[in-house]
Amino acid sequence: MVSRVRVWLNRTYAENVFFMDQLRRNPSDRAVEIHATHADPDSPVLAAADTADLEPEGLSPAAYVEYALDQCVRRGIDVFVPRLHQAAIVAHRADFRAAGTALLAPTPEAVAVFEDKATAYEAVRAIGVPVPPWFRARTSGELVAAVEELEADGHRACFKPASGAGGVGFRVVTRTPFSVAQLAGFPTPYVQLDLVVDALDRAEEPVDLLVMPRLTEPEVSVDCLTGPDNLVRLAVGRTKNGRRRGFTLHEQWLEPARRIAEGFGLHYLSNIQFRMYGERPVLLDVNTRPAGGLHQLSQCGINAPWAAVQLALGEETGEIVPPFLGQDYAVVSGPRPLRPVSVPQQRTEEPEPLLPAVPAPVEAPAEGMTPQAQAHRSGLAAADSGAGASTPAY
Repeated sequence: MVSRVRVWLNRTYAENVFFMDQLRRNPSDRAVEIHATHADPDSPVLAAADTADLEPEGLSPAAYVEYALDQCVRRGIDVFVPRLHQAAIVAHRADFRAAGTALLAPTPEAVAVFEDKATAYEAVRAIGVPVPPWFRARTSGELVAAVEELEADGHRACFKPASGAGGVGFRVVTRTPFSVAQLAGFPTPYVQLDLVVDALDRAEEPVDLLVMPRLTEPEVSVDCLTGPDNLVRLAVGRTKNGRRRGFTLHEQWLEPARRIAEGFGLHYLSNIQFRMYGERPVLLDVNTRPAGGLHQLSQCGINAPWAAVQLALGEETGEIVPPFLGQDYAVVSGPRPLRPVSVPQQRTEEPEPLLPAVPAPVEAPAEGMTPQAQAHRSGLAAADSGAGASTPAY
């Protein structure tokens, strides 16, 4: 009898509820139990998991590794998919192996290279993969010099943090003065250069930005599955051009992605993104973790999360080629259940009662309702009106 597989995802993205769904619907028909941890009690991954814990806040990377090892031992974790503190965790791979847990994550060297985007661009360019022109800016003067040089070459400048995931912190520089037009409609990524300069001059903490030309679409995210032998088993590109999404196996995207994944030890699941600089594809970013949109490969008949778990367990998958490419599609949001709301911590001291500024209106009792029931209903309504706004899923 084949035993069940116990998988843990720590503080992961809300979209990885689909990653979890695919593990359970694996083509091997293997029983999978999923453990999830998060700091946000309203994260949908907690509701989607078989078991879940709230993570302690404020742990150093070293302390988090100890917490993670304890979770693996207590929960009997077979495969751990780390997102938070990935660098510290992979540095202790031997300790997790001794605890009976395989890490579904790249080598420490790979994580170190791609934690910093400037370091990553230098390393990738050294193996012959094209990168866009870029500048590092830690001061307002360096930012202005970079923007002026890019604009002189006919580019629109943009910037993002030198370290970070996804599109967090991405902004497009504009010289158009701020006006009431910016207060209409939805917020945009455009930011006035003078506002950025003023913010950098007033910054009390170090700033580290990567300034580059705004690259054009299509954007192609290549999802790679690489074994611990540094050989890619799967590479499929997901294309994005405005709202339209699709898939590609064109070698102009896949060949450089394979070169990066195999050359830097991006074991298991990684996501390598490209955009256009003029007429040629250039590297945009490298994620040393499963992409949030990885589940979309199911439209091509592929269950990439399960294949990665198999490799982590030492089970060979062989080369995986999609049997077909799914049709073009759009991404829309949908509801997911959350865990029941727990009772908040109660006050230990009763505050002084405050008189309302305006007397509360007195409702007439509903027909057939006793005064006691009416008072109870009013109390519930007051409690509901004082509830705080919920936090968005991460």
